[in-house]
Order: sequence, then C-alpha cells, then structure tokens
Amino acid sequence: MAYKQLKLWFDEDLALMLSEKIKATYPAFSTASFVKTVKLQVPPLELKARVACIADALKEHMTGAYEKDISVFSKILGPENEKETGMFLEYYWLMPIAAYVEKYGLNHFKLSMQIIEEITKRNTGEYSIRPFLRTYPERTIAQMKKWSKSKNKHVRRLASEGGRPRLPWATKLQPYIDDPQALLPILEQLKNDQSKYVQKSVANCINDILKDNPSTAKALIESWAKNSEPACQWIIKHAIRNLRKAKDPWATKIMVAIS
Repeated sequence: MAYKQLKLWFDEDLALMLSEKIKATYPAFSTASFVKTVKLQVPPLELKARVACIADALKEHMTGAYEKDISVFSKILGPENEKETGMFLEYYWLMPIAAYVEKYGLNHFKLSMQIIEEITKRNTGEYSIRPFLRTYPERTIAQMKKWSKSKNKHVRRLASEGGRPRLPWATKLQPYIDDPQALLPILEQLKNDQSKYVQKSVANCINDILKDNPSTAKALIESWAKNSEPACQWIIKHAIRNLRKAKDPWATKIMVAIS
C-alpha cells in the first residue's frame, strides 16, 4: 500500500478488489453495478462515510440474507495478521466488511461475534462491536471477557479497545462514560499482557476512564501499583501520561510507587 491519504483508498479500485474476491465465492455478484455505485457515491465523502457507503453497496449487491453474506465474507478474509501493525496498511480493505457487520448484524448476535473476531485477527472490530455493547451490554461484555483470554493478541486487544468509552473515530459509549465498572474485569485480565499492542489499548482505555470517572480509574491504578510486572508498570505509566505531563501530585506518587 503506497502512501496516500487513507480515505482515498476507499474508492472504485477498492470496490473492484472486493468484488473480485467476492465473485470467486459468490459468482452472482455484479461487479459492474457494485463498482459503479461506489464510483458515483464516494468522491465527496470523508473516510468513515466512504467506508459506510461501500458497506451499504455491499448490502445492496450481496445475497439478501445476512447469514449467507457472512459465509461469503468469511471465505475471503485471507491469512491472519501475525504482526502488531498492518491493520490499516495491509488489511484496510476489510473495513467495509466490518462496517457491514456494524450496520446490519445486530439481529444475529452469535454470527456477528464470530465474524468480528475473525476480522479482528486481520483488521479491527473495535468499531463494529460498539452497537452490540449498546444493544446487548451484558451479553457483549461476557463475550469480550472471553476474548480477553484469547491466545490471539488482536482478539485480546479488541476486548479492551472495543469498550473504550471515548474511542477516537467512534461515537461515545455513554453507558461506560456514566459507569465503567463493567469494563474493569476485562482490564484486570489484561494488566500483565505481554503484547505491547494490547498494553497500549489497556492504557488508553484507562486514560478514557480517567477523564470521566477519575476516582474509579485511580482506584484501579492504585491497586495495580503494587504489581511488579513490567507490563503492568508500563500500562500505568502510559495511562497516566496526561497527568504526569501536568505534574499532577497523585500521578507523581504513583510513579514513585512503581519505580
């Protein structure tokens, strides 16, 4: 993927790439109509709107049955991403499929969780999981707790990143801005994760919680400050980076405690 603004990758060329992959499994897919639809609609749009537009075009041109569509998509995902990078550089083309699940998968919880997990191993499901957190909070949190124990680092990262109350590029998760308690068991499970990719996500989730529920986040951090694991110490340092920069006295005490 040569360098250019990310939104510009979501164009008729991406539509053609997707259609070629889909057509190999679903021969009835109309490449010409799909590419034409995308070509006409995406030029004035920004990134998220382009991705949503392509997802809508997929809905229009696929089988008409969510279960069948997911079966087709599952067969074109390609190999898993073994690295901690590349979700946007190499697997960016999966974003419209994730958006398709986000927009049209709410009535198919189990199947949607399965495809989100598979997408996450290559790109990310952190946006597509959020409508499920709003609609089925207990059921989705239970699924994310399971993901936090996965052998796959991308899936473990989704467990924390998907629940971030103030995830960039996403609508806020107001229930967890109001009360983040449901997220804490997931963060506890991940506090010693050896993947830096996961550590950053856990730290960023705590940083989000600090903005709206500082007492909750601080209590969690204080309980972790006695932890001698390097991973946990790094998470704490990164989570309180804004307070450290502001020379906050509490953050200074925490830094002393983990030094």
